[in-house]
Amino acid sequence: MYPILLDLRDRLGVVIGGGSVGKRKASGLLEGGARVRLVCLEPRPPEADPAIDWRTAPYQGATLEGADLVFAAATPEVNRQVVADARSRKIWVNAADDPMNSDFLVPAVLRRGDFLVAVSTGGASPTLAQNIRDQLAGQFDEAFGRWAAVLAELRPEIVAQVGDPAMRRTVFEMLARTAWLERLRSEKSEAVERAMRAEVRRLVEQGKNRV
Repeated sequence: MYPILLDLRDRLGVVIGGGSVGKRKASGLLEGGARVRLVCLEPRPPEADPAIDWRTAPYQGATLEGADLVFAAATPEVNRQVVADARSRKIWVNAADDPMNSDFLVPAVLRRGDFLVAVSTGGASPTLAQNIRDQLAGQFDEAFGRWAAVLAELRPEIVAQVGDPAMRRTVFEMLARTAWLERLRSEKSEAVERAMRAEVRRLVEQGKNRV
């Protein structure tokens, strides 16, 4: 298995099956920025996210039209057909009841904004992966999400303004120090961001003076 994070923005993810597993797959696709089509025999529940294109109908191969990613989360018989249809169309497919017959696996995920931790056992034990994810949840709090958000804002500015690769690496290493995380746990994000920008300027000026 090769670990990878996919940019699903404006991509179509199709889920076959409207049970708890199918709804969970649909929610995960939405969190990843995908457009979601869910096809099942169950009527749309009131709590379903309005962003989901929920279609109450039997599965047909045409359901996969335009899909970039497919989840088969229905009955074993339907899932086998979905896998066959997806592969005939060269679409990556995951079978919820048969991970070893899937083109990709979905890890247990912990999200803190753009900060993401994924745990996988290669399909051997999804329950173990979920248990480990839950244990990690206590170690990675919401401050990690704020840290990632600040770094995402600063990164393109630094890339544009700091031309020297060695200095750029020094700046990024400084911004990744856990001392910033501790400050984000006790201070407002705006104040910490100002302090980070000031430290970037100090390092850059210091580098210029050494030349």
